[in-house]
Amino acid sequence: MTGAPITRADHAREAAVEAALGKLDLDDKARLLAGQDNWSLPALPGIGLASLVMSDGPIGVRGVRWTADDPSVALPSPTALAATWDPELARRAGRLLAQEARRKGVHVLLAPTVNLHRSPLGGRHFEAYSEDPYLTGEIGTGYVLGVQDGGVGTTVKHFVANDAETDRFTVDNIVAPRPLRELYLAPFEAIVANAHPWGIMAAYNRVNGGSMTEHRHLQKEILRGEWGFDGFIVSDWLAARSTTGAILGGLDVAMPGPKTVYGDALATAVRAGEVEESLVDDAVRNVLRLAARVGALDNAPAVVAGSQLPEPLDGDALAREVARRSFVLVRNEVHDGHPALPLDPARTRTVALSGAAARDARILGGGSATVFPPHVVSPLDGLTAALPDGALSYRVGADPSDQLAVAAQGFDLRAVCRAADGRELGTVDLPSGMIQWVGVDLPDGVTYDELHSVEFTGTFTPRESGDHTFGTRGIGPLVLTVGGERVWEGEEGLGTSSDPFNAFFGERLPRARVTLLEGERVDVSLRLTVPRLPGMPMDAVAFSLLHLGPQRDPDDLIAEAVEAARTADTAVVVVATTTAVESEGFDRTSLELPGHQNALVAAVAAVNPHTVVVVNTGSPVELPWRDDVSAVLLSWFPGQEGGAALADVLTGAEEPGGRLTTTWPVALADVPVTDTTPARGELHYTEGVFIGYRAWERAGTTPAYPFGHGLGYTDWEYESLDATADRATVTLRNTGTRPGRETVQIYLAPQAADAPERPVRWLAGFASVEAGPGESVEVTIPLRARAYQIWDEETHGWTTVPGTYEIQAARSLTDRRLSATVTR
Repeated sequence: MTGAPITRADHAREAAVEAALGKLDLDDKARLLAGQDNWSLPALPGIGLASLVMSDGPIGVRGVRWTADDPSVALPSPTALAATWDPELARRAGRLLAQEARRKGVHVLLAPTVNLHRSPLGGRHFEAYSEDPYLTGEIGTGYVLGVQDGGVGTTVKHFVANDAETDRFTVDNIVAPRPLRELYLAPFEAIVANAHPWGIMAAYNRVNGGSMTEHRHLQKEILRGEWGFDGFIVSDWLAARSTTGAILGGLDVAMPGPKTVYGDALATAVRAGEVEESLVDDAVRNVLRLAARVGALDNAPAVVAGSQLPEPLDGDALAREVARRSFVLVRNEVHDGHPALPLDPARTRTVALSGAAARDARILGGGSATVFPPHVVSPLDGLTAALPDGALSYRVGADPSDQLAVAAQGFDLRAVCRAADGRELGTVDLPSGMIQWVGVDLPDGVTYDELHSVEFTGTFTPRESGDHTFGTRGIGPLVLTVGGERVWEGEEGLGTSSDPFNAFFGERLPRARVTLLEGERVDVSLRLTVPRLPGMPMDAVAFSLLHLGPQRDPDDLIAEAVEAARTADTAVVVVATTTAVESEGFDRTSLELPGHQNALVAAVAAVNPHTVVVVNTGSPVELPWRDDVSAVLLSWFPGQEGGAALADVLTGAEEPGGRLTTTWPVALADVPVTDTTPARGELHYTEGVFIGYRAWERAGTTPAYPFGHGLGYTDWEYESLDATADRATVTLRNTGTRPGRETVQIYLAPQAADAPERPVRWLAGFASVEAGPGESVEVTIPLRARAYQIWDEETHGWTTVPGTYEIQAARSLTDRRLSATVTR
């Protein structure tokens, strides 16, 4: 594989890199390969090198501090972005994130995640794009191009086969060469070839016995050797465990710092003769090349000069556009000649909205993807603004969570940092009752050396009367006070989770129940005496104030929603998962919606035939009532403008544009590939190349909704297909009464049942088209040579499988409209 064409600017950057490298001694070189803190590499003024700054996350740029003082635009989840099936929209999203990164002084974004949806139980499902490697590669390519259009680097992650969270630090994923190449490496390969990313992140896990941060075959022989990757390889945070193993295996940067396997340890290994200094030089070149590309190295032209930056983007507008374009309408029944959606204003004068998830919107997934947006538009907010006064009623109906959650709604909090003598060192306002300060995250004026205690302090205004439960999450001595009364005091040890991050955060524990009145504000505080834990790889403070409101009888809540729905023209129910169900650090054990949400939907649907259900999850869930409601709309985790976008779609101002990027099952028992739990440290990918829809078709089982499925607000007739082995040209016509957008999907189906064993069909291309009522449109979709190839485990190379193939033009995997036969 060849890289991008070499330009004069590339030569200038390489010359600057070599000149800078020649001025460095061994200690400086080793220091440059280790984080100086949680998010940055050290500056070396002697060679004109500024400190390189990195930041999470994939849907927004948090910056180097865990604070809401500098809010971040929160786009919809990566799965939502992929559901648009639009690489150009992904590119625009990337440009917005680059704009945000530059505003926050960030050079490198720790994204995108291009691991696959191997199992729907994967806990970080929402942060990855798809079960299909081709679609994942196309969306990831658009994203990387967009971020780098803005002069900011990316780190495509997590390289590789990091497709589940259980024992993610230690698991050895055993993957045969063919599925490794055809599925799990494929998105990375496509992005390297088509977007030339400036970084790759090495995963925590092992693959076929080798730790990914030390995996010479995958990192040096394949990534750099075969694919020609010339960017830097950075470890996932705390993933690097061996100085010699990492440098020999091709890892350039060990994060975070200052305690890492590089730095002084690497210089010592070179002086001891355990490592050749030339290997250190190679790694430093990759880091300096990154610095040159982002404009952080003197005498090196940045890839994107200030005058070449893309036009500024409106974050609110783009977040809203991505959200509505990602919503997947999987069911839309017709009653009395009218579809359930969009809502007909002549027939829908009243709407009964229910579900706690409609009021308290979950807009993003948990873990390192978390950012703090400037505002959040909930479904309740969006529909209230869009519908006429008096048209909308709201009832809670069911709450997805009956567990303690981070204190948020009704809390007004700040953190006060104090020294051991009681002196106030600094304060910062907080968006919620959670602190995760790592490295330089501390408020201005605060250092770890002086920091003795941190106190959440502020007020809570209940929105309901009754018994409120307060709790804590964190390790060390804690004191909880509510209404001026000390309600709990004690010390908590490390949590029991096998994930070290979750263990450090501790368990979620109830501490006190306090009776409060609606609207009556009370003082609250939670003080942590910061523990000093020996052997910690980095300085950190992490603890949370938790809260759970009064728990009313679920049957009473449902009854209230049912009564409101009974007389309404349309009922809208919003259901969702919680951070206890979907988040980084653990996998799911069930696909059931939490709480009594299924009972709510069933009860509302029983009294109102015009019931619309909005499913706000990052990954598939079971929908036992799906055939009993009029419409089902999947909204993913839709970002800060999700409620406004939802109103756009429900009212028909905009069309839902999404298509499924992963198969939705009827029940977990039907899913062909579910295993995420290692046995004796190993997780065997025994299914080979058969994951996702490939596995569903092989098993002959019918899912609830197939890969690629999604309905719009108009109809399409596929009129003609002209195909060769290299391209497919489709003509289609909008036969509806309003403008629309269609995603044309091309599947490739081999006609001979010969060896090697292959899927029934696979996605080989796609494109979006737009047309007005009655208009025809033509689109040509290229078919790459790789679509006809397999990885030959005997010859250790790609080989074309000759024969007859059917080119299928489709609306989804199972809704195939036209076909043509070609010979390869």
